[in-house]
Amino acid sequence: MSKIKVSELFYSIQGEGKFSGVSSVFLRTFGCNFTCGGFGMPKGEISNERDVIADNVKQYSEYSLLPLVSTGCDSYASWDVRFKHLSPVLTSKEIAQSIYSLLPYKQWRDEHLVITGGEPLLGWQRSYPDLLEEDGMIFLKELTFETNGTQMLSSNLFNYLQSWTTSRRGKDKLTFSVSPKLSISGEKWDEAIQPDVINNYQEVGFVYLKFVIASDDDCEEALEATEQYRSKGFKGPVYLMSVGGVEDVFYKTNKQVAELAMKHGLRYSDRLQVGLFRNQWGT
Repeated sequence: MSKIKVSELFYSIQGEGKFSGVSSVFLRTFGCNFTCGGFGMPKGEISNERDVIADNVKQYSEYSLLPLVSTGCDSYASWDVRFKHLSPVLTSKEIAQSIYSLLPYKQWRDEHLVITGGEPLLGWQRSYPDLLEEDGMIFLKELTFETNGTQMLSSNLFNYLQSWTTSRRGKDKLTFSVSPKLSISGEKWDEAIQPDVINNYQEVGFVYLKFVIASDDDCEEALEATEQYRSKGFKGPVYLMSVGGVEDVFYKTNKQVAELAMKHGLRYSDRLQVGLFRNQWGT
């Protein structure tokens, strides 16, 4: 029986991208290959907010009690090893049973499953087929992986997902919501922009890109990255989304980002969870 280290498992409204507003179960796995410490910081600087929290980590007995951050990665506790003791290792059966307990009718109807992180394709690919084959999971209609787009699918998961989409009548039932990291994140371009990986995802499902930006310069980077993806065969839509996991940061630039999306004929993604729930854990 497969196991996954789970940072969060919750039921909420999808706040971003193509399926904004859809009731969904979110499975947030532990681990990531990036830190994204540059979000919300002056260019070239890295946030230390999570370091301050980590210095006092013993006072937090549960993941949900950790403070939110206004700079850096807003899901820092899903990959920083200093918080790993707050993320239990669960079997595929335990996860499936927890999912059913969250669903309003205790079974899948029209709700989606979103597997997110951290980076969900980094270390747990071998476990997803077992999870999706647990009792009752056959009724799941829509599956989304929220990924940074740097991890190729393993041959085992690739083949399984091909079979999964065939049994559910179409590649459009499997979505890869890819958020490539621009320089605003603090990550390196050559490590973050991986067109071959996106093409790998396109072979088994529907793919769209979602760039987090805060300025005209960030938008130009997003356009440059998009052209690089397009030149290698990417066919899906592109969204722009404002930086900020808390209200006072997000609402500083969300209108500007929406206008940039209109200017360049792209799509704008809101962050509904910020306005509705203040982006608290479990939302």
